[in-house]
Amino acid sequence: MKEKDNAASTEGTESSVTHATPLKRDATYDHRAQQAALGIELHHTDGRTTQAVLHLTPDQVELYAIQFEQLIDKRQRALEAGQP
Repeated sequence: MKEKDNAASTEGTESSVTHATPLKRDATYDHRAQQAALGIELHHTDGRTTQAVLHLTPDQVELYAIQFEQLIDKRQRALEAGQP
């Protein structure tokens, strides 16, 4: 995946996005658009970061809610077993 950020790039070159992290903000839901929005920060190979919005359908929100619940349970079990 390539990301070109003309506003932040002084040389006009492209850099790859290495990963995204959620911003410490509340997610929002737009009833009219039938989608949730989560602010994220994209981390580029050249060290820059840019902000973006991840849009999710209601089905995606439900799927990820289940997956996050499973991850929380796995972490809790690991902590109870003495694993960091």
